[in-house]
Formats: sequence, C-alpha cells, structure tokens
Amino acid sequence: MSEIPCEKNEELRQKILEFAEVLKTESHKLGDHGLDEKDFYQSGLFRGTIERIRGQFSASMKEKRDFVALILGHMETRGFIAGWGSAGESNRHDYFVELNTGRTAIIELKGCLDGNNTNIFERPPHADEFIIWSVCSNPGADPRHNVWSGIHTRLSAEMIDRNQRIDGLVVWDWICGTSARPCPKISADETRLTDVGRYRIPPPCIYLFPGTVPSPRNNPKPRVNGIDDVGILKAMHDCFGGAESELNHVEIEVAYQGVDTVRKTSIKRGGIVRKTTDPTPIRRS
Repeated sequence: MSEIPCEKNEELRQKILEFAEVLKTESHKLGDHGLDEKDFYQSGLFRGTIERIRGQFSASMKEKRDFVALILGHMETRGFIAGWGSAGESNRHDYFVELNTGRTAIIELKGCLDGNNTNIFERPPHADEFIIWSVCSNPGADPRHNVWSGIHTRLSAEMIDRNQRIDGLVVWDWICGTSARPCPKISADETRLTDVGRYRIPPPCIYLFPGTVPSPRNNPKPRVNGIDDVGILKAMHDCFGGAESELNHVEIEVAYQGVDTVRKTSIKRGGIVRKTTDPTPIRRS
C-alpha cells in the first residue's frame, strides 16, 4: 500500500550516498585551486561550490517548462485540448488551458512537493479548474515521501486554512518510467509508453481532490471529484492511456478537536485505501 505506485530506486540512492562520501573526502584532489587538503576544506571552497550547484539546479525551470510545453503541445495537436499558453511572470500561476468544453483550466507548476514552495499558490478568479502539477527533476528523490508531504502536510492544510479549492494534482515528469524511477504501470506492458519529443513517458499519476473546500462546520467530508469533473486531468488521462484503476482519490475530513482544527487525509486507488492518517491538527505560526 502506498501513496504512489512508483518508488525510489534504492540502488541509485545507494550510489548517490557513496558518491557523496567520495566528494566529501576526495574533492580536494580535483581542479587547480592550489590548496592543500586542510586549507581546501577550511576555505569554504567545497561548501560554496556545492551550494552554488544546488542553487543552479533549484532555480532552473527551463527543462521543466520545456517538458510541460511538449506535453500540452502534444495534447493540443491530437485534439485533447483546444489550446494553451503561459500565464506570464506577472501571474501567480503558470499555464492556462482552453478545454474543448470551453472551460478554462489553470495549472500551477511545482517541484518535488516536500518544500515550502508547495504552500504558495493562488487560484485565479477566472479558473474553472485549478490543478497542481509536480515535476520533480531530482532522480534521487523519494516520490512516496514527496507525494504524502505535498498532499497531506501542505496542500490539504492550505486548502482548509485559506479556503482555496484545488481540483487535482498530477505527478508526472521525464524521470517517470526510467531506471531512476521505475513505473509499475509499464513493467508488464511497455506499449503504454508514449513518445513525446525526446521523452518516452508512462501515463500520469492523477490525484482527484474534493470538489469543494472542506470545512469543519458545514462541509466536513466533501465529495471527491470524479475524472469527468476535472477536464484537464480527464484530457491527460485519455491522451496518455490512463486506466480507471490507476486514478487516486484524495478524501479530506476536517473537524474541531478542542481548540484545534484537524484533518484526516486518505488516498484511495482502485477502491482501496492506500494511505491514510489519524486526524492531524493544522498548525500555523
């Protein structure tokens, strides 16, 4: 039972850990900095270099945006959506999609979901639908940890506390289905892979959220959207060959416990609870 079918590649994870140790103990032998081993590690050169590389990876959105453009372009060309565009830097969201029904879907692009950046979103007033799209470009990241952290710890709390409706979440990027993140959907049937540009990708992992904002007094356990309720997710599901049994339904129950507002989050897939929690207080500083 898990919040997402895939899992991190333990062999790759071990290699990352081992190589990190090599870097920490042997990197003074690299380059022409002219420092001996003691001066190298005391100078801050090693730490500064690592932080610079981390910052460059975190700040670079180009590959993520290129991937999203390929996916949405593929969907438009094949008639699954009517059009799409970037919302521009002045907006708090990233993309708008014109659905074939005439509705407008808004997409907020996020990384691995386990950071505070996940908490930053704003559903615009013209959105008929609003979804989060997680593109986690770190091959060593743990998808199960990230999905649960994003859905329960961050998004469900923000939805309740800020009265913001999110219609769904898609977890999907170019690492899905590779050796760094094997995908069970294609383990027995690689014909389910779709070629999009230079990528071969499996069907997306789709999470359907409650159709209304949970509220302890008036809406303690709202109905969860079906795939037909969220046009952009339906379009992805159909375009890339998703199966009904692979859809994830996110139930959020909210209540008062003394002075606390608590919520219980459950993920169901194929009619089975895959992950759930006890009622957890929403904490805000």
